[in-house]
Amino acid sequence: METKNLKKELVNYLSNLISENRRAKFDEVLNYRTRHITIVLEDLYQPHNASAVLRSCDIFGIQDIHIIENKNAYTVNRDIALGSPKWLDIHKYKQEENNTVNCINLLKEKGYRIVATSPHEKNYTLDELPVDKPLALIFGTELTGISDIVKDNADEFVKIPMFGFTESFNISVSAALCLHSLTAKLHKSNAPWQLKDSEKDELLLTWLRNTIRKVELIEKDFYEKRSS
Repeated sequence: METKNLKKELVNYLSNLISENRRAKFDEVLNYRTRHITIVLEDLYQPHNASAVLRSCDIFGIQDIHIIENKNAYTVNRDIALGSPKWLDIHKYKQEENNTVNCINLLKEKGYRIVATSPHEKNYTLDELPVDKPLALIFGTELTGISDIVKDNADEFVKIPMFGFTESFNISVSAALCLHSLTAKLHKSNAPWQLKDSEKDELLLTWLRNTIRKVELIEKDFYEKRSS
């Protein structure tokens, strides 16, 4: 309990160092943040796609992004990401021989339904896909899409309706379309999609630390004053 109260004190202390408008923005964004939907990116290799997906995740309130690096290292183009990574929790999988299986198993253990996005498979369209339970949307590489491992381990598939000659959307466009549709549906649902108060407190402290310059020195001063 003391640790929790101490964090509350620290948050209040640091909040005094930012503007009221900035703090109000943090609270507003936290109210729309969710872990009910998460995004998984498997082996993307184009930095502009990787960066654009992060930007969309932040805009639509998705907190956790899972990055699978089997063959390709995940890099971010700062001009496209526009600072979005510092507001997100990015989880990378690159230590195992098969990082895809590791990621999927971890998400399933946490209660996520694995939903693979593919123009060639269809269980649901975006309008049909239920959001009552936590779901992890997996997007594959730019050229070949999701791997066979994802296909074999997916609980469901979702397809974005298309009416032209081109076979598929760009990965970043696909992610944005999916998130626009699914978060709108989620906000209207009865699913418990919002973060718990404890999660909001942890994120708020992280965001304050990412915002305030020389925050390490300021925190040191806070603890010294409190102990004196």
